[in-house]
This record gives sequence, C-alpha cells and structure tokens, in this order.
Amino acid sequence: MTIQQQRTFLSLFLVLHVWSVWSDVEVTTQDHFEVYLGDSAEMVCHYNFTEIDGEPEFLMFQWFVKEKNSGSRIRIYYAADNIVIVDPGTEYTGRIQVTFDQHKIQLTILEVELSDNREFICQVNGLSDGTMERRPHLRVFAPPEAPVITGVQTGISVTNEMPSKVATCEAHNGFPKFNITWYRNNMPLVSLAGLVNVWTSYMVESRGMYSVQSTLEYQVVKEDKNANFSCEVSFFVPGAIRTVESSSVGITIHYPPTMVELWRELPQGLVKEGDIVALRCQGDGNPMPTFIFSRKEEPNVELDSRGNVLTLQAVSRRDGGDYVCRPRDTTVPKEVKGEMQLTVHYLDPAVVVPKESEVMLKGEDLTASCNALSSEQTSVVWYKDGKMVGRGNMLHLQNATYETAGEYICKVTVPSVPALHTSGSVHIVVHSGPQLVGKTQEVHLEEALGRMVNLSCEARGHPAPSITWIFGGSQSWYEVFSKSTDHMTHSVVSVTVKSDIFAMCNTSNDLGNDVRAFSIKAIPLVTTSAPFSPEGSGVIFVVIILCLLLLAILGSLLYFLLKKGKIPCGRSGKQDISTEKTAKDDIVVEMKENANAKSEDTVLLKAINPEKNGTNDQNVYARRPHQQCTCAA
Repeated sequence: MTIQQQRTFLSLFLVLHVWSVWSDVEVTTQDHFEVYLGDSAEMVCHYNFTEIDGEPEFLMFQWFVKEKNSGSRIRIYYAADNIVIVDPGTEYTGRIQVTFDQHKIQLTILEVELSDNREFICQVNGLSDGTMERRPHLRVFAPPEAPVITGVQTGISVTNEMPSKVATCEAHNGFPKFNITWYRNNMPLVSLAGLVNVWTSYMVESRGMYSVQSTLEYQVVKEDKNANFSCEVSFFVPGAIRTVESSSVGITIHYPPTMVELWRELPQGLVKEGDIVALRCQGDGNPMPTFIFSRKEEPNVELDSRGNVLTLQAVSRRDGGDYVCRPRDTTVPKEVKGEMQLTVHYLDPAVVVPKESEVMLKGEDLTASCNALSSEQTSVVWYKDGKMVGRGNMLHLQNATYETAGEYICKVTVPSVPALHTSGSVHIVVHSGPQLVGKTQEVHLEEALGRMVNLSCEARGHPAPSITWIFGGSQSWYEVFSKSTDHMTHSVVSVTVKSDIFAMCNTSNDLGNDVRAFSIKAIPLVTTSAPFSPEGSGVIFVVIILCLLLLAILGSLLYFLLKKGKIPCGRSGKQDISTEKTAKDDIVVEMKENANAKSEDTVLLKAINPEKNGTNDQNVYARRPHQQCTCAA
C-alpha cells in the first residue's frame, strides 16, 4: 500500500467513525516532559481498552506536533498493521525514534533543540473501539552563563534626592526566561518607591536564547560606604530551580563630615621651644574635606596650612594656646570642628648670682644662687672641676680656703622635658696674703763640706706671691726649679756647702709677706772609718761575702784547669801565679763619698774574667760618707 493509499484509507476511516464512542480506548501521559538542551527527550503514552472483548484487531498510532504560528497540527509519525512511517519533510525527520511495549508507546527525540519546546500530540485509534489522544508538552532548559556585575565607578552622594544607579547585572544565553535578584550585604533588595528601583530588560539572542540586563538604583546613605552589592540569577532546570550568584562590588559614597578631629602629629612627646610642630586635622567625610586652621582667640584669621596639616616652625611660648580646624565646605554645620590645646615648654637661660666672678677673702662665707625660669619644675646641680659639689638653687661656701677658689657651674634641667637644659657659672677667687707650705719657720740642717744642697720654698696666696732668696756671705747658688699658678709659687735653689750657710726665703704679695730661714752647718769630711752602725756593717758584710764568693770561684777554676792538664803538676811544673793573677784578679771594694749625693754609700767592685784576653770591669756603687774599705785577693 502506497503512502497515498494509506492517507485515503485513513480519511475514509475517520469519516465512517466520527460518530463512534471515543471512550472505548483510554490514553494517559504526563502533562509535560523536561529535558536539557542537546539531550534526548523521551515522551511516553499509555493506552488501554475498556471493552470486554479485549484489544481490537486493528490499532493505529500517530504523533503530531502543533505548528507554533498557525496552530495547525503536523504529523511526524504513523504506525498501523506493521506499517511504520516517519513523515518526511518535517523538522523531526531523522531525529525521532518510536518504541512499543505493552500498552505503551514512547517517542524519543534526539539532540533536543529550542524549537522542541512545544506541544506534542499522542493519538491511539482502535477504529470501532474509538480514538483518544493526549497532548504532553516538552519543556527544554538551557542554564544561563554566570552573571556579571559592574559597579559604578564614580562616587554617589548621599545628598542626592532620588535613588542613584549603583550597579548593573548581566546574564546571557539561558532558556527559558530567568530572573535576577539584587542583594545588599547578602540581604535581598525589593523595589520600594523612593528607595530601591530595579530595571530589568530581556533580549532574545540569535539562537533563541535569552539574555537579561538588570539595573539597580538605590538611595545610598553614609552607612553604605562599606556595603557590598551582588546579583543572583535564578533559572529552571529539569525538576528543579537553581541559582548562580555574582561577585560582590563596593561603591564609593560621598558624604559630608559629621565629626572632625585635630591632633598633634609632630613632635612625639612634650613640645619645647625651637621644635617644629605639625597639627593634623581629619574628618569622617568622603572625599576627605579640606580644612581651615585658626586660633580660638582669632577665629577669623586663617593660618597658612598645606593640605590638612598646619606646620609651625621653631615654636616659642607665644605659639601656645587653643587651635581650631573646620571644614572649608560652608554647608557643613559650624559645630563640626576639631579643637586642641598646644603647650610649648620653655627654659630661660640660667641667672647666677654673683655674676661671672666673685672675690673672697680666706675664711669668708658666700652663698651663690642659680635660677632659670621654666614652664616645668627644674632641677639644679652644681659642679666644680667636673665633680658635683651641691644640689638645689643655692650653693653655700663656708670658711673659704685656696681649695674653694675655682669655677662653679650650675646645670639646670627639666626632668619632664629632658631636651631642655641650660647652665651658668661663677668664678670664685680667694684672696689672702702669702703663706709658706709647712709649719716650720726655721730649718736647721747639717751637711758635709763639698756637698750640694737643694732648698725648696713653696708659698700659697692670691694674687700669686713672689719668692726671693737671700744668702748670707758670698755663697754661690742658682735656681733649679720654678713654678707659679694663680694661688701658688714654688722655687727650688741649689747651693754647694763650702761653709756654714744662712739663707732666707721671702714670699710676698699685695696682702702681706712670709719668711722662712734655713741654717746649714758644714761638717768636715772625715776619711777614717766611720763608727760602727747597723747600716754600715751591713754594707761591709755584703762586700766580704762577695769577696769570698769570688775566691771560691777562682779556686774552682784552678782545680778544673789542674784536672784537665792545663797546669803541670809536680815541683818541676810549679808556677808562681801569685804575681800574674794578682794583676788580673784584684778585687777592690772601696767606700767613698760622692760629691753629687747627699748621704749615699758607694762600693766599687772590680773583677777581671780570667777566661778572656781583655779586661771586663764591673762597678757596683753603694755610698756611705767618710768610710773607705779595700779588700784584695
């Protein structure tokens, strides 16, 4: 049977049985089937017959689609009496498969397209047993791409009267239409007149998918400066609803300051005169407002500042006081301002009384004072020659002596501001007549004739005293040492004792004089042995011991030479070595007087080493006056 014959037969069948009872056959199916774009869709129809006779001998199955524009139906599949026809020339030709299984017919559509989102007709015809059809709907779903949010780049002012555009959100290539929801800090926003406006527009892409663009308008407030805005796309998928959220964006909020602070940025710690002071003003407005600086007592005098910082160079105490900063924007209430008090600490130069220099007489008392005007409590310490001699503003000098004289320095510090310090000084001069060092007014000495004697005279006084020497007779003398300072003069003279000497040391200045007498008795030089004394006997004993040691060494040397054969043995080889050795090995101990020493002993030891061709003299001196001793071996 050709296709044309099949269609004629079907038309005749429909005419003859239009009056038949349709309820003899029952067809059931779902209202809709859901599938992802590109997947395979399966739509199933179940059929059953109510007659007792059972299933009729002839059954015919057909699938139709409803044309979207005209609404007419178009057959896409036919099956009856082992005849199966997939209608050619339709958009489903080659894309569908139909299977049968125990009162069930299943239509499978391969690679579902967006155009498949339509109504399908499943029809079962049992001729005399009736005809019945069902119209399931195939729903096709395509999830959109992730939403993309874009925040406005310019700042939004809180003073705007109407909601301002905050951000836009876009999502593309979804099917069917999907929704966009806005969030602020993860809380959903809904349209509210005067506060929130959401404008959404849909676009159909070339493939038939939808793209959505949504714009959020929002009435911002200051608290939104840290808020995050995001959008969320919600869309249908088979059997569920899914959502995809965008990233978050922040916005820049412009708002006038409601609070202003003023503080000192430099220096750290307390401020002292000469410091560079920087005062910074800052408010909570955005963008950061510019400020006007002034002093509280002169509010209309604007101080020269740069940016939000007022810099005061080399401040003095006159710069202390109350400072104010306020926004330059005149729309900001006058109450919005910052205030602070600047305290400049200072320390004036020290004033010392008496000034510079003060003259005291020996034995007098003096009180010196040191004061310096300061903004804080001060500490005063007195020094002399680098050593502390007192604390406090007052320095008491009692019973002045020469040691009292000198420079006294008072150092003034401010403990709370260590960088503040000053100092002053006073020079104390102690005047007195000259006074010779030592208590003896007359000095008596005994010295051997020919000896040199040094006479010393040291005098203290201010002004510095002068020293003159007076010698009786025709004694010759000369000064060997002289030194003079502000309070001391020292002179040493040397004289040779040729006879009894009488000399005077005379010291004087404008306030007086002092004298010391020297009497030197000349003692004749005696060449005989001096009387026994422990000191002299000790020297003699040492000399004798040395002589014995040398004799022992000489004897050992002779014995050694004899053993080695250097000296012949026997009477025939006997040599007289007394005269030869005496010339070489004389040991002399002489105690004599040294004309350049006062009371010293001199011992001369002379030895010749027999092992050497030449002579080697060794001298040892121990001096003692008027004594001579000779020891020869």
